[in-house]
Amino acid sequence: MLYSSIPSFSFPMVRVITVTGNGVVEVSPNYVQLQIEVRTEGKDVQQTQAENAQIMNRVIQSLLELNIPRENIQTAAFNILPQYDFIEGKQVFRGYEVTNAITVKLTDIAKAGIVIDTAVANGANSVSSIKFGLDNPELVYQQALQRALQNAQTKAQTIAQTMKLALYPQPVSIVEEQHNVPIPYKMLSMASSQAGTPIEQGEISITATVTVKYQY
Repeated sequence: MLYSSIPSFSFPMVRVITVTGNGVVEVSPNYVQLQIEVRTEGKDVQQTQAENAQIMNRVIQSLLELNIPRENIQTAAFNILPQYDFIEGKQVFRGYEVTNAITVKLTDIAKAGIVIDTAVANGANSVSSIKFGLDNPELVYQQALQRALQNAQTKAQTIAQTMKLALYPQPVSIVEEQHNVPIPYKMLSMASSQAGTPIEQGEISITATVTVKYQY
């Protein structure tokens, strides 16, 4: 059997340099969010709930008197849970725990300590979190992304110069890695302080990462 000759084609191999670029921007937060809780315990669930509501109303009113807008105060959680003790291996009903949690957003971060102290003085007995954040983190992320792309290009040029490679200026692939803006937070147990509760805001790190392929 005769076979016709099949021409062979030679395709140039595409050679690439793959680099990972990282960019970081440090910024100060422009708001703080506090989660303030009132916890009460008692045998009678209705009485315990009523006591909790009375204390929380007092806490909220005290915060409004600090000129915090009502829309910046929001209920975060409300729970009624039975509580038990274990005595001689047996579960014994102790009563009910009622927890009412609110979040308070402050654009004036310097007032955070005053808000906490005021809440404590009016009956709050727990702060489950303090979170610092940015209203427009995406704008800062764009700066970090720009730095990440510049970092990737610098790395590729360094590799090409060191290895004496002819690097094409246009990348053949750019992949932006998934990103999340970290929100710094602190856990704080409530305790009245004569000197006031110090709150340090620090800075938030916004990071961006890209994977870029350059042809050479």
